[in-house]
Amino acid sequence: MFLWFDPLYFVFLAPALLLMAWAQYRVKSTYAAAQQFPVFQSGERAARDILDSAGLHNVRIELAKGRLSDHYDPRQNVLRLSHEVYAGKNAAAVGIAAHEAGHALQDAKGYAPMGIRNMAVPMAQFGSSFGILFIILGAILSAKPLIWVGIIGFAGVAAFQLINLPVEFNASHRAKVQLANLGIVGETEMTQVKKMLSAAALTYVAATLQSILILLYYVYRFAGSRD
Repeated sequence: MFLWFDPLYFVFLAPALLLMAWAQYRVKSTYAAAQQFPVFQSGERAARDILDSAGLHNVRIELAKGRLSDHYDPRQNVLRLSHEVYAGKNAAAVGIAAHEAGHALQDAKGYAPMGIRNMAVPMAQFGSSFGILFIILGAILSAKPLIWVGIIGFAGVAAFQLINLPVEFNASHRAKVQLANLGIVGETEMTQVKKMLSAAALTYVAATLQSILILLYYVYRFAGSRD
């Protein structure tokens, strides 16, 4: 037995699952709290001011479908904000918008970890799509080479998550600096922004820990297996 049928799988994953549950709770609570602190401009306006202050007039801002679906797309040079963030005039909205604008600043300034992360995307996509498939097929067919192909593929997912951490941390740092420098938020609102971005950072840490622990489980479960 292996994967989700194996009790050992949950033993390995328990720390990451607990951290993720705590992180998600913190994100929801800090986001809700930050929404109660009004600011004088919307998330869209805050992002536009940050981008324009860096000379990034060519980066478009668009509405994104879904809730908290905010992201920066370096391929199309567009920052997409969910409606709550785009139109919201509160510390939560401008904090998230500033974080995504931080990614655009990274892109424009050639921030090395972001470039490495973007190059690692295909590796992570292959690992998440086919890594487990190869492991399952290898286990069914008792074909160890297939299992190792899957493990190596999934290692790409863990590597991507590790690379992603400094990118996300740096985007949040840039967001806080720009919000303060441009006078978009005051000290009280900035406290809420910091709490919210710190909670969001925990989710990235939890996702990274989860991928690493899954990888370790695969290695432990199959490295010395003869069946």
